[in-house]
Amino acid sequence: MEQQPNNPLHGIKLEQIINDLVAHYGWEYMGYTIKIKCFIDNPSVKSSLKFLRRTPWARTKVETMYLNMLKKNEKKKGSS
Repeated sequence: MEQQPNNPLHGIKLEQIINDLVAHYGWEYMGYTIKIKCFIDNPSVKSSLKFLRRTPWARTKVETMYLNMLKKNEKKKGSS
């Protein structure tokens, strides 16, 4: 497998990203922030994966949300 040292998402599966975001923010906040039906109407990891794999613009928004969450967590660790 090709190494991608400058890609912070390399090696992280989309399912893991969704699970981490749900654990951190919850479905309600995610649906409020990224207005997609799979986060608002009867949300589940399975429906989210199906939609995000077919919809590049939505996947990009979710990945950006994940990266922002990681940055905030790093700042919290650094200030402790």
